[in-house]
Amino acid sequence: IDLTTALYACWRMGAVVVLIDSGLGPRNMSRAIASAAPDYLIGITKALLAARALRWPGARISSEQLSASKQRLLGVVASLPELERRGAGLPAPPPAGDDDDAAVVFTSGSTGPSKGVIYRHHQLQAQRDQLAELYEIADDDRLVAAFAPFALYGPALGITSAVPNMDLTKPGSLAAVALAEAVSAVDATLIFASPAALANVTATESTLTSQHRTALAKVRLLLSAGAPINADVLARMARVAPNAEPHTPYGMTEVLPVTDISLTDLHAAASGDGVCVGAPRAGVTVRISEVDGEGYAVGPLVSMPYVVGEVVVDAPHMKQSYDRLWFTEHKSTKPLGWHRTGDVGMLDDQGRLWIGGRLSHVITTAAGPLLPVAIEQAVESLAVVGRAAAVGVGPAGNQLVVIVVEVTSHRGRIPVASIGLRQQVRDAVSTVSDVDVAAVLVTKALPTDKRHNAKIGRTAVAEWASQKLAGKAIPRL
Repeated sequence: IDLTTALYACWRMGAVVVLIDSGLGPRNMSRAIASAAPDYLIGITKALLAARALRWPGARISSEQLSASKQRLLGVVASLPELERRGAGLPAPPPAGDDDDAAVVFTSGSTGPSKGVIYRHHQLQAQRDQLAELYEIADDDRLVAAFAPFALYGPALGITSAVPNMDLTKPGSLAAVALAEAVSAVDATLIFASPAALANVTATESTLTSQHRTALAKVRLLLSAGAPINADVLARMARVAPNAEPHTPYGMTEVLPVTDISLTDLHAAASGDGVCVGAPRAGVTVRISEVDGEGYAVGPLVSMPYVVGEVVVDAPHMKQSYDRLWFTEHKSTKPLGWHRTGDVGMLDDQGRLWIGGRLSHVITTAAGPLLPVAIEQAVESLAVVGRAAAVGVGPAGNQLVVIVVEVTSHRGRIPVASIGLRQQVRDAVSTVSDVDVAAVLVTKALPTDKRHNAKIGRTAVAEWASQKLAGKAIPRL
């Protein structure tokens, strides 16, 4: 509540808000805060302790009233309750203009160092309008968001919002009961959660009572984003919220939504080279920049079907620019006015977009570039496998395909899969590709991003697999 209140108060007074996810960890948070160089830092006591210890910039404002001794200890200049008292009866400042900067939002850091993304007010308004139109959000809708930043959309949309009782830095910690209680508390009609959160909800479904199920049956729309989601997870979640229509929007911090697809359309799309994320939204243009044999996007922007390459987007609700990252901005906006997403995929003959992974994760085999997502989803269909990562080992242009599977029961030091599991994995891969699998390795848990617990850190997995196959004694993933 304090976060939401402070955010909209800052916007109303014309201040630019800097949003940084605590899931980045102290080191990356420090890097992000130093990059943004805020004038003020509003936080709970834990954040203020970190600010003092790590010397974060900005005059410190506490979200709650502290004792005089605590204020001195933490270097706090004011508190939100104190500012509220000071401002009582004063006239409101003039509202910000549509072309004024509104926010610097930092990316998850799951695909490289976290970057500050500048949005102006008119771009945030366009984003709000896209979401409202796409999902037919009305004044009587109510939202439960298991991802704190998305809960901030609620007031902009004019609807009640709630966050479940969970560790928001670990979306995979969302339990079915916690979700149901949040839904019940506000009579929610909308749910937003990451794939990892939904996977744990379905895994803990047996703990739901009849009252919980009654509340969940009132939900009309289920949204999941943050990483490609398996249709099976959405289908299982559809049984938890039986009257909700499952949708998964595709986008990123720099532009959301780009496309959207329902579970019905996802099933109709069947299998392909990646995950079908639907057709571009009204006003959104998607093009492909073809990838060469060494994994570089070198081609001109095209809309021809089945050309594999980097996904490039233009939309009215796209970011203004990266904050103080001029070279990154230059590289990501070629041609000028477009955003190079860093995702790799293709358009099909119906104009639908398929995402096959990150450009930096393309496996460059001697036979040509290979996208990891379709292979991973085929392997993840095996009952004994949790998550899977398909990575390339060896020199660019001549890489071998290695599959690393997550088996929670794995205890041994030897990471090589058993003969039976190796055969199962190879059989699964053969259903979507004729590529030869050079090795199958086993780990207890694959590394994922902290924001969504869903994006696999394939770069780290590839390095680990390369070292292991070279016989080097390195720690587990």
